[in-house]
Amino acid sequence: MNTTSSRWAGRYLSALRTYLAQDPQANQRPAANKLGVQAQRMGLGILDLAQGHEQALSALVSLGHSPGNGNGTFHRAESFFHQTLTPIVTALGAGRAAAQSKPPHTLLTAANLRVRRETIRRKTAEVALKKSQTHHDQLLAQSILMQEQFRYLSHQILLAQEEERKHISRELHDEISQILTGINVRLAALKIEATANTGNLKKNIAHTQRLVEKSMAAVHRFARELRPAMLDDLGLIPALLAFMKEFGKRTGLHMRLTAAAPAKLEPLDNLKRTVFYRVAQEALTNIAKHAHANLAKVSLQAQPGAVCMEIHDNGKAFDVNRILGSRRRIRLGIIGMRERVEMVGGIFSIESTPNKGTTIRVIIPFHNDIKK
Repeated sequence: MNTTSSRWAGRYLSALRTYLAQDPQANQRPAANKLGVQAQRMGLGILDLAQGHEQALSALVSLGHSPGNGNGTFHRAESFFHQTLTPIVTALGAGRAAAQSKPPHTLLTAANLRVRRETIRRKTAEVALKKSQTHHDQLLAQSILMQEQFRYLSHQILLAQEEERKHISRELHDEISQILTGINVRLAALKIEATANTGNLKKNIAHTQRLVEKSMAAVHRFARELRPAMLDDLGLIPALLAFMKEFGKRTGLHMRLTAAAPAKLEPLDNLKRTVFYRVAQEALTNIAKHAHANLAKVSLQAQPGAVCMEIHDNGKAFDVNRILGSRRRIRLGIIGMRERVEMVGGIFSIESTPNKGTTIRVIIPFHNDIKK
């Protein structure tokens, strides 16, 4: 389509849309005849007008009109096009009456047939597009279902891990610890009974006592790490404080905890308190292993309807996207933290900036109604 026919096609589309927006009983003849006379003066033929009409139909389809929508839009457009052809067909019939083998109405019928074919083709394409969209929607629904199933499976695994840790913690505390205490008491009695024996016996018994006491301390530490009884008995803040104090002594990392009043955190249920504790535990472990930091700060503050925890270190930064895309152990730790948080309807994010360290932010709602 050349520039002249393109300019006429734009006028045609504008006039057609104006006519279609009017009352169906409105007379289309003046506007259509005017367009036909303009086309004739511009030297356009019937095929040029048909191409302009095809472009107009395409525009109607893009605006949401359908050949089968029942409002008569395409029938009115066809009638408008016929009226536009009238001046050109009349001129052809008058000027070429002797030489023309086909009467004017035959040309009009041929143009009308072409328009009908184009309409059918576009309708077929529209049906195929709808089928493709339906198939796409089905695939998307299946993907969402699989994702939900994966999250449910991850949820169940984390819950099972937590229950197993609680069981092991109780076993260590109730059985092994009691056995070791009994051994220690027995050794103390032996030391008293052996006062008449040589000093080597006393020395050996004292050394054995120290080993047993060290073993007991290790058992208590393992029990706290697996499932701190303080978390269930006293709450999140005392449990975090005890863990950070012991962890700082063991790693040399300076620790700092700032927290809201415990009463503001009371609406958190046991599972959400556990999530906060496990995220802090994993994050501090990663800081000690990978960040080369000497200070870690944990902040636990109440927000409207939620609790926010931030864990910040002054160590080296890292590329979050690169770490998440790798298969390193720290990646698994980050994914585990994120899964725990999202399991209870929370939001997990990481910010890592050179010379500023890394901040892990966790927001968990009291009643799972936070907006993401």
